[in-house]
Amino acid sequence: MLCYFYFYFFVAFYVLICRNYKGDVDMSEIDHFLTLLMQQEEEGLMCPVISHGSVHFMWIKHILYYFDCLFTSVCLSFVCMFPVQVFTEYFKELEEESIQDNFVVVYELLDELMDFGFPQTTDSKILQEYITQEGNKLEVAKTKVPTTVTNAVSWRSEGLKYKKNEVFIDVIESINVLVNANGSVMSSDIVGSIKLKTMLSGMPELRLGLNDRVLFALTGRDKGKTVAMEDVKFHQCVRLSRFESDRTISFIPPDGESELMSYRINTHVKPLIWIESVIEKFSHSRVEIMVKAKGQFKKQSVANNVEVRVPVPSDADTPKFKTSTGHAKYVPEKNLVVWTIKSFPGGKEFLMRAHFGLPSVENDEMEGKPPITVKFEIPYFTVSGIQVRYMKIIEKSGYQALPWVRYITQSGDYQLRTNA
Repeated sequence: MLCYFYFYFFVAFYVLICRNYKGDVDMSEIDHFLTLLMQQEEEGLMCPVISHGSVHFMWIKHILYYFDCLFTSVCLSFVCMFPVQVFTEYFKELEEESIQDNFVVVYELLDELMDFGFPQTTDSKILQEYITQEGNKLEVAKTKVPTTVTNAVSWRSEGLKYKKNEVFIDVIESINVLVNANGSVMSSDIVGSIKLKTMLSGMPELRLGLNDRVLFALTGRDKGKTVAMEDVKFHQCVRLSRFESDRTISFIPPDGESELMSYRINTHVKPLIWIESVIEKFSHSRVEIMVKAKGQFKKQSVANNVEVRVPVPSDADTPKFKTSTGHAKYVPEKNLVVWTIKSFPGGKEFLMRAHFGLPSVENDEMEGKPPITVKFEIPYFTVSGIQVRYMKIIEKSGYQALPWVRYITQSGDYQLRTNA
């Protein structure tokens, strides 16, 4: 397998770094990638795998750059994904300058991520134990192999000790909603993840139970408060055979922060914050905007840091605002009115009015009708109703540990189209 990792700029294209693992692909094949990518863009198709004869390009885009992997046989997507994640953990900002300043570390990492073209150590925390950014420590790495690499449990070091043993569980759900101009929900889904922060001594085994619909079907219990999860993905620490047999999520956790699992729920979702808008444009004169926001979630919950972003014509000026709560401001560089509400209780309604002057020459620039977008976060609440039923912590020393659970629902791609 020949893997390339490189950057593409708007004004230039060149290979910045590359690593030839097996030498079974001609090095000149990379020259075809840009042409093939531009052809895809012109045709409106952006497939993550592009083929050129018997050679395949698997690529991902990170900000303005492209990472690409060339291969002639089956290759998994994480071959491209993991270098991006690991480099970001090491250098914070993944850009041309950070790669050039740390090229020695980059090639050390590429050699550890892949062994003769096969994925090897992909956890950045493990890599940081023996590949550092100090040159003198890089020499030590060649003779000293960390215990996590030779362990049966490669994602966790042995001998960890904490004075206070705790586990923090965050259940985070993002709601994606697209509402058309008539007020009908065109598409909606929920993307969730369960994240851990573990501070546990020794080598504990954890067992996590959720109100999963398949589990309740297996046990014959009531399905009234169960959740059907799709596209479930687990961290490598989870024992998949145990989950498939009895739906128990059993694992030895990584130390510190990690994502235990992710899932998707493809279901009709009622927009948690409903937006009604009236946008009137008066030719050669002004535009008037009225936006009403209503919390369509339970009254006991409160949405924090709500932002309602309303598009306005690019030639608007002299803004005037009136709000029943919160604060509205004009962001001219983005052609937006941003209405901010720090605390939005469920069941409440709020109103914002905006007035803009327009120049004497009419500008019809709002073709395409950009949608209103909403950002928010609701703590102690999940829109799907998923719940952590139990968390058991088993460790041979028998210490007592405290599990803490937090639920958060936040906006994902949350758009409401207008008639403006």
